[in-house]
Order: sequence, then structure tokens, then C-alpha cells
Amino acid sequence: MNTQSKSELRQLLRKQRAEKYKTHTLLHISQIPQVEKAQTIASYFSYGDEPDTHALNQHLISLGKSLLLPRINGESLEWVQWDGSNEQISSQSLIPEPIGEAITDTNAIEVVLVPALAMDPTGYRLGQGKGFYDRALKGLSAFTIGIIFPHELMSEPLPKDSWDVPVNLVEITR
Repeated sequence: MNTQSKSELRQLLRKQRAEKYKTHTLLHISQIPQVEKAQTIASYFSYGDEPDTHALNQHLISLGKSLLLPRINGESLEWVQWDGSNEQISSQSLIPEPIGEAITDTNAIEVVLVPALAMDPTGYRLGQGKGFYDRALKGLSAFTIGIIFPHELMSEPLPKDSWDVPVNLVEITR
């Protein structure tokens, strides 16, 4: 079992996100059967050293998918449909967020792409430490896919708390 705390792991993994991974792609995610079948997909707008979701998001829109991006509202995430335009993105906060009305029917979400700093073989993830995705995923019945760089797949179980929600599938950039 991993003896490092979540905080120590976050610090180490942020340092390890190297420039060599910036050329990795996520387009293969569009070929996952659950993604192919889905009409409504919740993704995220990557920032900083996260695996780059920009090309994947645009590709999903080009395939006719309804793409939702998260926006922080208090202690929760809400989902806003994104048309792929930069005009619909606000950069007033550290994390780019979509502009527009939040959807009210989250049951329509069929797949959620989830950011992570690390994942373990059982689908548990180490997030940024605020719990937004754990709270959001608890209320959804969607198929969930965690996205990481190759070195962020841990061989040992990550430390877990009672509120942590595992994802259904771990996908690594290629």
C-alpha cells in the first residue's frame, strides 16, 4: 500500500508532469464503445499541465455529440453545453469555464471524462483536492472515464477517503 499522503502525492505528481507528454493525444477516447454510443458527454477544459482535452472536445463536437463542460457553483459542479467556440469560455478564474445556462437534467449525461493527477488499478483517482468531481459523480449514473498521463497510473492502491468515487475506466494519453 502507498504510504504517502494525498497531499504528498499531489505535490510529487505535479512536478512529474513533463513537457514530453504535451504531444500525447486523447482522440482514441472517441472510439471507446460507451463514448461512440453516447449523445451527451461531460468533459472538461484542461488547464495547466493536465492532459490536453481541447482536440478531443472539438472532435466529439464534430461527431455530433452534445458536449458539456463543468463550471464551479459554490461547492458543486454544474454542467453547461459548449459549442466549441472560444467566445463561450470565460477565463476570469484560474480554470477556464463555459458561459451559458447550466443544464438541469443531469440524467441526460451518458459519459463523464474526469481529470486526475493519478489513478490506481481499481479506478480510484487522486484529484486536485477539493472534492468537486467526487461530489458530482455521486449524483450521476453515467459511465466515467479518468484521464491521466502514463506515469500517473499507480501500481499500488491510492489512499482513499469515504467520499472518493472510483471511475469505470482509466484512459492514458497516447
